[in-house]
Amino acid sequence: MSSTPKTAVPKDETIFVQAHDLPLYCPGPHAPLWSMHPRVYIEVVKTGKALCPYCGAAYQLKDGEKVHGH
Repeated sequence: MSSTPKTAVPKDETIFVQAHDLPLYCPGPHAPLWSMHPRVYIEVVKTGKALCPYCGAAYQLKDGEKVHGH
């Protein structure tokens, strides 16, 4: 799944991202209007996963992804 999901993701579901999705931000450009909040960049490179401080969406870097230049 990409960092720009077309629909809202339930809070208990993790959004898996790839290296080409970086820099990662929430909400994505295709998020529904009702789920909008101020854009925040999500740091997943250091630990491999992170939560959005506004909506609680869980993001995780896919296993085996190689991030260059970060």
